[in-house]
Amino acid sequence: MRNHLRIALAAFAPVVWGSTYVVTTELLPAGHPLFAGLLRSLPAGLIALAITRTLPSGSWWWRAGVLGVLNIGLFFPFLFIAAERLPGGVAATLGAAQPLVVALLAVGVLKESPSAWRLAWGVIGMVGVGLVVLGPAAGFDVIGVLAGLGGAATMALGVTLTKKWGRPAEASPTAFAGWQLTAGGVFLVPVTFLVEGAPPAIGLPALIGYLWLGGIGGLLAYVLWFRAITTLPVTSVSMLGLLSPMVAALLGVVVLGQTLNLVQLLGFALALAAIVASQRPVRSSARIGSPSASISPVGSKP
Repeated sequence: MRNHLRIALAAFAPVVWGSTYVVTTELLPAGHPLFAGLLRSLPAGLIALAITRTLPSGSWWWRAGVLGVLNIGLFFPFLFIAAERLPGGVAATLGAAQPLVVALLAVGVLKESPSAWRLAWGVIGMVGVGLVVLGPAAGFDVIGVLAGLGGAATMALGVTLTKKWGRPAEASPTAFAGWQLTAGGVFLVPVTFLVEGAPPAIGLPALIGYLWLGGIGGLLAYVLWFRAITTLPVTSVSMLGLLSPMVAALLGVVVLGQTLNLVQLLGFALALAAIVASQRPVRSSARIGSPSASISPVGSKP
């Protein structure tokens, strides 16, 4: 599979995730972010396990559990709390810090040399996304902001560990996603019922929303996302996450009747430039401690 096709498939996930905010506010019952995360993860994970009939072995039992909690079990509640308490663009923009966190973790966890190129474009991308939400609809809530930042941090650590550990040879991308979705969903079961109590009534709009989030935004998106992490530079993949707030803002215009001013359009241009530039291979970067600088691009699979 050619590199540009891998990038396009990886980009599908954050594009779909950008719809989470509109779906949450317009279709799902309010006040149940944990339940939304549970329905997005556990059914999709169990379906993936039923299809692949592949379970972890050895150390992958605890590794899958750790990745599932970071990428799913903790990230989903943060995501839905932020989506409920903040405008869609603001909530998603807090996740724009993730590429910078990933770039720093890549140095400490993956032992990669810092890349000034990727760090610079990461800052530019975050500034660009920030400009997108400077419109009149922008607003801030302390709990929502903390949830958004918490989601960025847990996802960044999960992405970095996913790159570090790779994917076992016996697991297909669907099985690998299924392990994590199931582990995250199991983690959410007791937390959801302890915090939120009985599930809400689910009408037709909510049913459509949960099916979209679980089937397309859950199983399909995460299969492509985890495949990308193990085959592409991790910092490049994380930069694709900037597509999520941009899609959220565009859906705000199309679905919710919001408007974009010139400053926000400039932000879009900066964020798009950062995404494109970050996909360029950085061949001059090497792992820390390597005797040679002629190593494969930053974040490439060992």
